[in-house]
Amino acid sequence: MYDKINKYLLPFSFLYGWGVWVRNKLFDWKILPSERFDIPVICVGNITVGGTGKTPHVEYLIHLFQAKKYKVAVLSRGYKRKTSGFILADENSTGKTIGDEAYQIFRKFPDVIVAVDVNRRHAIKNLLTLPEKEQPDVILLDDAFQHRYVQSSFSILLTDNNRPMYEDALLPAGRLREPLSRKNRADIVIVTKCSPDMTPIDYRLISKHLNLFPYQSLFFTTFEYGNLVPCFKNDESGTMTLNQIKENNYPVLLVAGIANPQMLISEIKMYAPQLETLIFPDHHSFSKRDIQRIEAAHKGIIITTEKDFARLINCELSDVVKNSMYYLPIKVVFKNKEDLFTKKLYNHVRNFKRNSRVA
Repeated sequence: MYDKINKYLLPFSFLYGWGVWVRNKLFDWKILPSERFDIPVICVGNITVGGTGKTPHVEYLIHLFQAKKYKVAVLSRGYKRKTSGFILADENSTGKTIGDEAYQIFRKFPDVIVAVDVNRRHAIKNLLTLPEKEQPDVILLDDAFQHRYVQSSFSILLTDNNRPMYEDALLPAGRLREPLSRKNRADIVIVTKCSPDMTPIDYRLISKHLNLFPYQSLFFTTFEYGNLVPCFKNDESGTMTLNQIKENNYPVLLVAGIANPQMLISEIKMYAPQLETLIFPDHHSFSKRDIQRIEAAHKGIIITTEKDFARLINCELSDVVKNSMYYLPIKVVFKNKEDLFTKKLYNHVRNFKRNSRVA
């Protein structure tokens, strides 16, 4: 079992697990309502608390469906936003009004419908009342594996290779939101953040531990880091490679408020021996004091994540800091059977829409 599990809290995990079991059974027995919609609804989620790479995988799916000219909508609860109810992202939206992850997607994909609402059923019904030309062809549910009031047409479950769900425990002793058996609801399981030096034996061992059913497919992905992008400059020529930092021996300050920053720290450390870090909790709202710490600590280049930039963009930063700040984009790279993955997703949406028309 994973070494970060707090064994003293296992009795409380038992009580938590009992509550989760009761809730799931109420859905299984149809006592709590679960609504299905006449549109492909693809859920991307996990059964652990944060840090599996949901947003980059949602972005991968956006690219996938846009390549086939599908109109895509992304629906999130808008975690830690300062608003409530259903909001459709527009030019006035910020990380505070729709949440950092939703705002990141909205900035990156202007042709995608981005909506937030804690009540996913209510949000989907609102999306389906949009003018016909604006209605989505497919809806991506971000972090909604536990939101069973909506019956997804397809579910993708993510697990971090650095802390696999089969080596974890239920909250509060571990980080599992649900028992491991609930992975059986997923159509696809993706092991994320895989190491570049994984061997075929590693793949087989993980597959054995996950013990999936024949109807479930297993895939492995990792992250690939792009060039550093200036946060406050629109000039694309201002991008910088990590190698340039190494060649010029720039001092680097990493500012990050994500669930598991270790992979990011390790990547930047390979290029920046003079690395200092300011690490904050996941989805951290930057205060004036935090900004003062950034101002005082920075000596050269400031690197942050896209998600953190979605929150920093509305903070009062000095021109010196703005001119020094870059975000490091990441993208999902499949380590196995990418063609099979895309085929499954395309077939699901195509067959779902065809069957809906026949019905």
